[in-house]
Amino acid sequence: MDVSQQPRTRLGAQPGAKSYLGPRARARTAGVLYAIEGGASAFGAIHVVSQVTVSGNGAATAASVLTHQPLMWSGFAAALVAVACHVVYIVLFYELFKPAGRTLSLVAAAVSLVAAAVQAGAALFQVAPLLILRGGRYLDVFTVRQRDALALAFLKLNMQAFDIYLVFFGLWLAMIGYLIVRSTFIPTIVGVLAAGAGLCYLVLLVPPLASYLYPYYLAPDVIGEPVLLLWLIIVGLNPGRWHQQAASVIASTG
Repeated sequence: MDVSQQPRTRLGAQPGAKSYLGPRARARTAGVLYAIEGGASAFGAIHVVSQVTVSGNGAATAASVLTHQPLMWSGFAAALVAVACHVVYIVLFYELFKPAGRTLSLVAAAVSLVAAAVQAGAALFQVAPLLILRGGRYLDVFTVRQRDALALAFLKLNMQAFDIYLVFFGLWLAMIGYLIVRSTFIPTIVGVLAAGAGLCYLVLLVPPLASYLYPYYLAPDVIGEPVLLLWLIIVGLNPGRWHQQAASVIASTG
């Protein structure tokens, strides 16, 4: 049979055809971007900020920021890389899980876009102390102590914004876990663990409770996210079952 006459799915791929843009390749690409985003975000928003922040001491924090300027700029760059990877894998996850639930996959993508926007805002708070402490004459209206206090305040705002990002990220991850459970192309246990990992971040909605339970409330994430990442990167998904579920959705809606 002429290959050009073989039936195609709505996504444009021929059944059984190998393509870089096939579902398995997209799953693996999403997994790699997810891993890069997680690593870059942890370095930029957690490691760097914790290294330069001296709790309750604006002067010491300001001195630390000025001493570690290359670290601060590298952390900001890492945060921007994380946002870029985040936006791309949002699209990939949406495309991958449309067969398991198009509406929920779209809602998850919208929630994740909010998370990415908050993540970008947190990156601005992260670099603000450098701009304040190295600012021009327009900042002369502030005393040195006021600038030091502002630097510390912006770093604390960065931490708060990152926690808000984690809440939206956790909600997205919980929905992705549910979509995996509904799917036929990734094992159910991977979805259950991913959903549990996402739900644990919702504890951050109550900061005093999160502080009291830290780090124990993160226990589900220690298992859930690595399992999801490793599965996506190493295995990807079952392309035959993905096409089968996508075809059944198209048949039922059209």
